[in-house]
Amino acid sequence: MNVYEISDAAELLAENTYPGRGIMAGMTADGKSCAIAYFIMGRSSNSRNRIFEYTDSGIITKAFDPSKLEDPSLIIYAPVRMLDNKIIVTNGDQTDTIYDYLTNGKTFEDALRTREFEPDRPNFTPRISSLVTFENGSFNYKMSILKSSDPEGSACSRYFYEYPAVAGLGHFIHTYNCDGDPIPTFTGEPERIVMSDDIDTFTDKLWNSLNDDNKISLYVCYRSLDGQDMQTRIINKHEQE
Repeated sequence: MNVYEISDAAELLAENTYPGRGIMAGMTADGKSCAIAYFIMGRSSNSRNRIFEYTDSGIITKAFDPSKLEDPSLIIYAPVRMLDNKIIVTNGDQTDTIYDYLTNGKTFEDALRTREFEPDRPNFTPRISSLVTFENGSFNYKMSILKSSDPEGSACSRYFYEYPAVAGLGHFIHTYNCDGDPIPTFTGEPERIVMSDDIDTFTDKLWNSLNDDNKISLYVCYRSLDGQDMQTRIINKHEQE
């Protein structure tokens, strides 16, 4: 077993009809940029009725057809917010918790210790989060998953990971191992993946590998290490139909 094997993210996605929501972060192979990706998938009509939209400091999810919006509590949030030299990416409103804690001089971990998995019995969808911090011409990134400790949702287990920037290497964490009923929670450490040098190549590969029935939206961001250049892409399934 090669514990340092690096997988192709598109291949991992193509083999999995329902990883749920996913975060990727790492350094491009040329060592020039930080690459970040976030995607959402859905099985219900309420979940699928969404798009990503840019804001001044990141992106938000919003209803594609507001008249069909049912329960917004777990599907409408800001997945990406930027604060000074930091980029926050999450799959829920814990983005705002992290943002507020950092603003007040506290940490990523401090913020997430106040949160737990989503209350969507019986799935108890994990909350996944990432924080990228740019400093001294490079960056580091953290990832976290908060998930139920048992099938009853009686307690929350919190896992934190911290990575240095390594050229060509990224990490991928997602909410579910695969499809199911209930949907099985992600297990193990974030997966090691290859980070492409080109944002459009990376974006197209990811989008085309996501299951056609379940994919909803994808956001990709490439930022140079000096912070002078940032490119972003959004693909929304509804806007392609």
